[in-house]
Amino acid sequence: MPHLPPPHSPLARSTLIKMGVRIAVVIALSTFFSFLHMRHTLRAEALAQLSQYVEQRGTQEESIFLLAEDTQALLARDMEARVRAAPAPDEDARFHRLFTRLPDGTVRTRPAGSEGTPWVGAFIPPGVALDAGLRHRVLVAYDVLAQYGPAFRVRFVDTFITLPEGPMLTYWPERPNINLEVDSSFNPLSLEYFQTSLPGNNPTRRPVWTRVSKEEVAAKWMVTVTTPLDVDGRYVAALSHDVMLEELISRTLNDHLPKSYNILFRDDGELIAHPRMKASGGQLMPEEEQEQLRELMERVRNRQGEPVVELPSQGVWLAVARLHGTDWNFVTVLPEHVVSQPAIQAARIVLLLGVLSLLLELVIMSWVLRKQISRPLLDFTQATARISSGDFQVNLNTAREDELGQLGKAFEAMATRLRRREEDLRAANEGLEQRVEERTRELKSVHQQLVQTARRTGMAEIATNVLHNVGNVLTSVYTSSQVAKERVLGMRLDHVSRVAQMLQARQANLAVFLTEDERGKLLTPFLDKLGQNLLDERQEVISLLEDVSRYTEHIGEIVKVQQDYARTPRLYEPVVLSELVEDALRINAAGLTRHHVTVERRLEPVPPIVTDKHKMLMILVNLVSNAKYALDPVPEDSRRLVVLLQRSAEGSIHIALRDNGMGIAPELLTRIFQYGFTTREEGHGFGLHSSALAAQELGGVLKAESEGPGRGATFTLVIPPPPAQAET
Repeated sequence: MPHLPPPHSPLARSTLIKMGVRIAVVIALSTFFSFLHMRHTLRAEALAQLSQYVEQRGTQEESIFLLAEDTQALLARDMEARVRAAPAPDEDARFHRLFTRLPDGTVRTRPAGSEGTPWVGAFIPPGVALDAGLRHRVLVAYDVLAQYGPAFRVRFVDTFITLPEGPMLTYWPERPNINLEVDSSFNPLSLEYFQTSLPGNNPTRRPVWTRVSKEEVAAKWMVTVTTPLDVDGRYVAALSHDVMLEELISRTLNDHLPKSYNILFRDDGELIAHPRMKASGGQLMPEEEQEQLRELMERVRNRQGEPVVELPSQGVWLAVARLHGTDWNFVTVLPEHVVSQPAIQAARIVLLLGVLSLLLELVIMSWVLRKQISRPLLDFTQATARISSGDFQVNLNTAREDELGQLGKAFEAMATRLRRREEDLRAANEGLEQRVEERTRELKSVHQQLVQTARRTGMAEIATNVLHNVGNVLTSVYTSSQVAKERVLGMRLDHVSRVAQMLQARQANLAVFLTEDERGKLLTPFLDKLGQNLLDERQEVISLLEDVSRYTEHIGEIVKVQQDYARTPRLYEPVVLSELVEDALRINAAGLTRHHVTVERRLEPVPPIVTDKHKMLMILVNLVSNAKYALDPVPEDSRRLVVLLQRSAEGSIHIALRDNGMGIAPELLTRIFQYGFTTREEGHGFGLHSSALAAQELGGVLKAESEGPGRGATFTLVIPPPPAQAET
């Protein structure tokens, strides 16, 4: 038997190298896109958490300011009523009983703690004309502080009232004799809190806040809020509180998210709280840090109402909450690397797992190729060499049920036929030698020709069988390639385009859409699911090309399990219907604009209801979309859609969409909710059907009304009254 040299490039090794390179490229690309996806997802989650955190902190920190304005509003109402009331008959005697004029010309209350004297001190500068009207207002201020001061002491260090003529009355238990301690030259009208309350400086007559200052006795930071009181267009009093800021500043500096910090500053750039101020004991920061801080404040001022903005020059994200009632900004600063680091770590893990999977796949593929392909092909090669040398005894593995098994059976049958022909030729050759010796040479020549013919015939038959079986294998390969082609064509790449269009359409308010809109909240899980689906489709295509079919079922099971886990039950939650209607209009905004549809809203206030928000939104989106197409026959300047939200007398809630479009024929009103029925060529006939079923699942009903073709149509979603109202 001739010895065949080993092939220069074994089939198993070349196939393994080619597939390994392709898998490595796929793993690198999948790792890259996984990193992009995870960075986007994690960044969105982190920024949503940051926005929620700063919103909660803003609500928490502004409570003391809102409380101060509310208490002063109460004081203002009571004092206005008392000022308008007629003076008491004994008011002059009471005034002289409570107040006394000192040698320095000032009028002050008697020392606190004396019999019948509350913790209210009064200071009236020298030269103030104490006419009856002014004495009446001084006594009113005195009575208001005596009544409300003790109650407000729980949250405010003091409460004081200043009259435009100069008198100042204070409730301050920690310094009950403050009115006796101040110098006679003290002028409260020159202080910032009073100056900012003057009509010229505060024409809106709203509560105003002073700049941050340090209280002299306790050496603590505080701010003063003042509410001006006008009676019949005349400025009669300024009501004030001192609000201590120590706790607010402490929470701002110490209570923050991991790896972030908080700052507090006014719109005019006055810094109230900053970690560097605490670290440096209130000293000025270096010029470089001051420049960065000015840039940060400028970015906050120009954020145009966005709760979270990026500051690329410093590599940070800024979450801003404006404290109500003041011009203060509470800002949380989160470095960009805190957001990106988890995505980078996850990408490393994905890459490592991909490399390990590649190595494991190459080992398994190498073992399969050697056992299933290389060894059988080597047996065929050796059998061919034996036949070419005249040895027709071949033993091949014919127990296999695949193409190689069929090829082995055909190869053995061919060798058997060649052996029989060889024996017949030898027998004929021997007979011819015995019959005619003179024809020996001719017979030898004929014999040699027959041998060559037999060999050519055998080789042709071998080639035919080999080509036939190879054709079967190529058929399988072709079938696999067609299946792979169908899988590639069936990939849901159009969903990626839709998601990109959705994000592009909401680029201006992308953060709001991803955090507040229900479809936006579902977008991240949908992308994750879509990405997993594309990865699975890619794995199935690779499996078909590699002819490793025994892994396809397992991959399919993995996909099935992942799909089962991805299914989440619908949740019932409180829903504000006016906001849901706006969401449906916002979703169709681009189409309504493109179709030149004018939308008129008639939304009455109705109480929130507990329902399936997704189903309700699906119904409204379908109705708005159908109305949009129904208006196509109408001239562009006449297309009108009226959206109504109202509650009926029996308590049910009606959401109606009325258009002046093509209308509905009477005979079609009973068919439009049937499955598959549509009047549009490009329609599917299941939008209204699914909407009607969804309305029934929610306990409501979807109705259609129309006066006929060209008269428009009205679709009304009737929602039953909430359980509490239904019981009443």
